[in-house]
Amino acid sequence: MDIITAKKVREMDDRERQRALLNLREELMMLYSMQTGGGLSDNPAKAKLLRKQIARILTVMNEEKR
Repeated sequence: MDIITAKKVREMDDRERQRALLNLREELMMLYSMQTGGGLSDNPAKAKLLRKQIARILTVMNEEKR
């Protein structure tokens, strides 16, 4: 997985941001469902990383709304 920085998010157009946000949220839900099902995660910090990337995208989107 590639880490999405704020600089990369600002370079994206609105459609790319929406698509990235959707993909990250789907990946996070899959990870949560695997963890609740008793499966072991290969990277326990992945959920935190995904949440931070989602927050980065939402922050840039909210900045541009103003």
